[in-house]
Amino acid sequence: MSPSSLSTAGILLITVPAVAFGGVSLLAHIMRGIPGYMDNPVRRGLWRAGHAHAGVLVLFALVALLYIDRADLSGGLKDLSRILIAVAPILMPLGFFLSVVRPSDTKPNRLIWLVPAGGVSLGAGTLLLGVGLL
Repeated sequence: MSPSSLSTAGILLITVPAVAFGGVSLLAHIMRGIPGYMDNPVRRGLWRAGHAHAGVLVLFALVALLYIDRADLSGGLKDLSRILIAVAPILMPLGFFLSVVRPSDTKPNRLIWLVPAGGVSLGAGTLLLGVGLL
C-alpha cells in the first residue's frame, strides 16, 4: 500500500471506536428509555441511519483504498479519489446525527445537507476509481 493509502486507512480506523461508541449510545437510549429517542421517530430513524452508514462506509472506504493504489490514474487523481471516498463515512453520518441533535427535534435542520454531500463525494470518488480500474 502507498503511504497515502496507509495514512488514510489509519484515519479511517481511528473512526471505528467512534462508530462503536455510537452503537453503545443508541443501545443506552433504548435500554434506559431516554426521552427523545424511542418517542421521536424522526430522530430515531436518522440516528439509526447515521450509525449504519458510518459502519458500512468505513469498511467500504478501507477496501477501496486497496484498489486505488492499483488504479491506472495519475497521482493527483488517486489522491482525489482517496479523499472523496474517505470523507463520505464522515460527512454522511454527521449529517444524520447533527440534523436532529436536540431530543425535541421533529424535523432535520440544515445539516441534513451533509448527507447528500457525502453521497456525491462517495459517488464521484467511486466513479473515478472505477474508470481508473478499467
